[in-house]
Amino acid sequence: METFRIFAGGEFYKSSREIIVSNPYNNRPVARAWQADDKLFELAAGKAVEAFPVLRDMPAYERSEILGFISREILKKEKTFARLIAREAAKPLRYALAETRRAAQTFLVAAEEAKRPPMEYMRLDWNAGARGREGLVKYFPVGPVAGISPFNFPLNLAAHKIAPAIAAGCPIVLKPASSTPLATLALAQIVAETDLPKGAFSVLPMDRKTGNRLVTDPRFKLLTFTGSPEVGWSMKEKAGKKKVVLELGGNAGTIVAPSADLEHAVKRCLVGGFAYQGQICIHAQRIFVHQDIFDTFQDKLVAGAKKLKYGSPEKDDTEITAMIDEDNASRVEEWVNEAALSGARILCGGHRKKAFYEPTILANAGPGMKIYDNEVFGPVVTLHPYKDFEMAVKGVNDSRYGLQAGVFTNFVDEMDYAFNHLEVGGVIHNDVPVFRTDHMPYGGVKDSGMGREGVRYAMHDMLEPRILVKSNGA
Repeated sequence: METFRIFAGGEFYKSSREIIVSNPYNNRPVARAWQADDKLFELAAGKAVEAFPVLRDMPAYERSEILGFISREILKKEKTFARLIAREAAKPLRYALAETRRAAQTFLVAAEEAKRPPMEYMRLDWNAGARGREGLVKYFPVGPVAGISPFNFPLNLAAHKIAPAIAAGCPIVLKPASSTPLATLALAQIVAETDLPKGAFSVLPMDRKTGNRLVTDPRFKLLTFTGSPEVGWSMKEKAGKKKVVLELGGNAGTIVAPSADLEHAVKRCLVGGFAYQGQICIHAQRIFVHQDIFDTFQDKLVAGAKKLKYGSPEKDDTEITAMIDEDNASRVEEWVNEAALSGARILCGGHRKKAFYEPTILANAGPGMKIYDNEVFGPVVTLHPYKDFEMAVKGVNDSRYGLQAGVFTNFVDEMDYAFNHLEVGGVIHNDVPVFRTDHMPYGGVKDSGMGREGVRYAMHDMLEPRILVKSNGA
């Protein structure tokens, strides 16, 4: 088996805590790795503190060149990264390749943003007491960053923490998901070839006890976490004085209006509902369809779901495969069965075999059912007819989450109404909520989190303003 060592303080290490990473599709071992112990945590944290003044004072062009090099190297090795992601995360190869290319784009965007940190000039003479004075507002890196990334995008969601941190001048210690540490450890092999100060980047696979030190250790000035709301909000309570950015879950809504291109809406809802087995924070979980087109839409979506090709994540034509583990597949099965007992109707799917759960579509689901109220994080969507557009918007808002929403309509007034009234971080017009580019602001409201990702927006959280008040005379 291939081996991936811990990257701490600019060097590679093994520990006494060996782990075997397996493919969720067939449970075959993929690679050998190691978990960091308290000694390696201390090494990484101490080196991050030492690296901070060096990285902070590094010229913008040098940071940009480093980030650009990482981007180019990811693209050179895109097939290797994609295969690795397909094996460790059971992500269909087509989606693993897209993720790899997006990660390269994330670093490329950071290479550009590193050259133009925010800065502004202010006139201060708004009253007589400030006559002859002007202000220069400059933004400074906050210090070492603690990053915790999830299993579902093991490379690109890690990149969304690493790239802006380097661009902003903040060292970062990253904890990848326990089940999918390989892509970030492979990324570390690229970073090790750069002139980044030793300690500016570390990757520490850790158990929960050791990883919690990222949350509580005061040497880290910002915590950026992507994961479940329950874990994220608990971390915020324990984080002390550090800044916190949380990108949490959702049960995203999609609206399909009568003016929409129905074929396009169905095609995109199949992607939004079932790509990567629905294990995406902005998975199109609840779909609200106008009553005049509901039956037609339902029939087409069910027919499309039944045609999705199941197979090994390493095959080019696979569209859906195993979930991350059998426990999560069992949870989805339990929620669907519970909904069916409460009156929901299973239109297709509804069966599990080990870690694989069939693409499933439900009708008549509603509040009080876990499949409606919570984040399913699996290949399940629910369909809901509506009479008027305002009713559909209220349906989407009937959630403790608010990450993104999709709106299929060709009426400008409906698009504007959705944008102004949906309680979400982003509204996607004529597409599903899973749409995201890596330079746009991304994040949610309510239980979906706080703060924004997207390189420039993530950098804002990693920087703090300082004003110089200049006097032009006595």
